[in-house]
Amino acid sequence: MRSWPVLRDSTGYVRGYAGYVSYDVPLFFRLLFGPRPDAVLVEPPPTSGAVVRAVCALRRIPYVYDAADIWSDAVQLEPVPGVVIRVLRAVEKLALRGAAHIVTVSQGVVGRIRALGSHAPVTVTGFGADATQFTYLEMPTEKLFVYAGSYSPYHGADILVDGFARFSKQYPGYVLRFIGNGASRDTVDERARELGVSSQIEFLEPVTPAALLPHLNAAVASLATIKPDTVYEYSYASKAFSSFMTGCPVIFAGSGPTIDLIDEARAAGVRAGAASAYDAEAIAAQLVESVESLPSADERRDLALWASQNHSLQAVADRVVDVISATPARVGT
Repeated sequence: MRSWPVLRDSTGYVRGYAGYVSYDVPLFFRLLFGPRPDAVLVEPPPTSGAVVRAVCALRRIPYVYDAADIWSDAVQLEPVPGVVIRVLRAVEKLALRGAAHIVTVSQGVVGRIRALGSHAPVTVTGFGADATQFTYLEMPTEKLFVYAGSYSPYHGADILVDGFARFSKQYPGYVLRFIGNGASRDTVDERARELGVSSQIEFLEPVTPAALLPHLNAAVASLATIKPDTVYEYSYASKAFSSFMTGCPVIFAGSGPTIDLIDEARAAGVRAGAASAYDAEAIAAQLVESVESLPSADERRDLALWASQNHSLQAVADRVVDVISATPARVGT
């Protein structure tokens, strides 16, 4: 596999206009003059999708667009000018509407794809986590709940502090540990101080999967939220997948397809946690239930096995490969 260096930030991510251009310009020329593939798989950002559409139209190559996210929806959660949203929306429509096939993570995203005017076939291939990095380790359960990942405004993770404070009145001595970062950290920290549980709330910086494993395997449950009535409520709380891979149940509060994921696990006969209303009392009740009915080591192992078989990156990749393989080798065939 050949690669081309692009501009990255201090954490290794490609972000912002300059970073995307440093990727999209070489992409244009390499795809235009390189060996002709049967099909192209392209992921966001939408600018890359637009570049791929232009080149593939010239060379009559079909492309499959991986719409794991709708970027022009996500950007509305940040303080950006309206013109940026409108331009990004136009570019994203261009990328979606030219695809021979689209793969995505949930039916909720399918609805947004249709709303943006794409009539291409869409296959829900699901979302997954790396089963080679997130694995089950048998170890003692601690008085610990973990929130692992980002906590931006659309997550609304501060509601967890309210629920945890109510739970702590009945079960003191537990810790709620946030591992990751996000724009809502100050909001979460301030709410913990207001409710008098600051000593039980911990904040850790983002860590590698290997470093995260002991936290998830020792936790009673991991917590996740998607705030209802936001532009992004159709998305997964993706941290649930990595938690399941380790056998750690998830208590989810909010709306969206994460509820369906938990129901799917239950239907398969594994203990995966619970979905809760986005409400402090409801969250507290689920926390109480989780400590009063701890899953056994075998039940946590079963959850990890189910997740690795159904929601690993490999399982998702296999479904995407099936879509690409069935895509005609030339536009118009």
